[in-house]
Amino acid sequence: MNIARNMEAIFLALVFLTSAMGFASAAVPAKHVRGPEATVTINDAGMAVVTITAKRLSAAEKAKLAN
Repeated sequence: MNIARNMEAIFLALVFLTSAMGFASAAVPAKHVRGPEATVTINDAGMAVVTITAKRLSAAEKAKLAN
């Protein structure tokens, strides 16, 4: 086993990979924040409300529609 001989190379490779992963993950923002141009205001008075009223179908009516 030449692991003991190559410990310095293994250590340097691990340091290189760790630092490369640190730089790669630092480029990803942790949280996306909307700018002022993307702000949407919702007015509750102008919001459309849809109410659906209908009777439920019985099992026989559902079977009739399926065929």
